[in-house]
Amino acid sequence: MRIVILILATVVWLMGVWDVQTQAADRQVMLMLGGKDCEFYPKQVTDALMKVKGVKSVDLQSMKGHAVVSHDGTVRPEDLVAAVSVVKGEKMGVKWYCAAEVMK
Repeated sequence: MRIVILILATVVWLMGVWDVQTQAADRQVMLMLGGKDCEFYPKQVTDALMKVKGVKSVDLQSMKGHAVVSHDGTVRPEDLVAAVSVVKGEKMGVKWYCAAEVMK
């Protein structure tokens, strides 16, 4: 019985260590957003950023005109900038586009 308890306690401890290491690996990048009428297309910006492998979440609400991107540590900031740069379109004959710059 003691061995079973010891094994269970060890497994629970290892899961806690794994969880802390996983959370510690999360990183954030803040992007300053710009472009013509980009602020009117938050869904498109979020969708484009979420397509980048390793991105976990995108927050456009915390700071107006900025995107806070949480990722697993494997994402390069220039990949996020590139993802935003392809967000563009035309609505009612007016072309719009988005741009991003990494905040240091």
